[in-house]
Amino acid sequence: MTNTHSHLLLVDGMALLFRSFYATAPSGQWMRNSRGVPTNAVHGLIRHLSAALQTIRPTHVVCCWDMGSTTFRTEWFPDYKANRGDPPPELVPQFDLAKEAVAALEIPNIGVLGAEADDCIGTIVKQYGSLLNISILTGDRDLFQLLSPNVSVYLLAKGIGHYEVYTDDRFYEEKGLLPQQLVDVKALMGDSSDNYPGVRGIGEKTAFKLIQQYGSIEGLVENLEQLTKAQQKKISENLEMLYLSRKLATIYCEIPLSLRLEEAKWTGDFVGLEKVKQMLA
Repeated sequence: MTNTHSHLLLVDGMALLFRSFYATAPSGQWMRNSRGVPTNAVHGLIRHLSAALQTIRPTHVVCCWDMGSTTFRTEWFPDYKANRGDPPPELVPQFDLAKEAVAALEIPNIGVLGAEADDCIGTIVKQYGSLLNISILTGDRDLFQLLSPNVSVYLLAKGIGHYEVYTDDRFYEEKGLLPQQLVDVKALMGDSSDNYPGVRGIGEKTAFKLIQQYGSIEGLVENLEQLTKAQQKKISENLEMLYLSRKLATIYCEIPLSLRLEEAKWTGDFVGLEKVKQMLA
């Protein structure tokens, strides 16, 4: 049974940190603390976090992180995210500083070596999604696959404190698909930012249309003869990559992590804000 009074906010720490870094990086004016560590990304993260907490007003909060440069997806497909360069040197020391700042606000940091923040978020959603309302704060549309009657996504929009709020109903109205069917669409169209190809020659529009029509990759493959000759050729020549791309696109919800809900209780009074200011000064 859902506890309608409890509301868990899951924060994609990586999305907030990277967005904050690149929002201020073009000026080249790196804010630094007294130890000489750049702080622009952490300043932005805390501003984003504060705004979200005041807007969403959760009873519980957790911040999730990627850990390490490779994941189990890299083992499945060595080129996964291989198109991404190393993070800028000014950002590197801010990863630890960001976690320290979040911890100072008495918000638990969660990350598991070899997994992505998305997988940690998915695992917590699976663990608590039927028990309470959950909001996910991110800039990553891949997390739409986790939408359900109790789970919504606050997608970062331009500026701080502005969001596109997605529910499972809104997703269905816009896309004509259930949220979990998104992985089948991604399997077909691939993902250039994560560097997996899907089926070469099938773009987003066609991918959505095919899954709306056939429901899943399996449904599509079973009805291959109904497609155009060109589509049949593209799909049959890329079947292995099609299934692998779906595997890469799927958020893994069985990560070994332990979260006791009481550890994530949010009092709403920003007790650690002074401590954070001192860290960044």
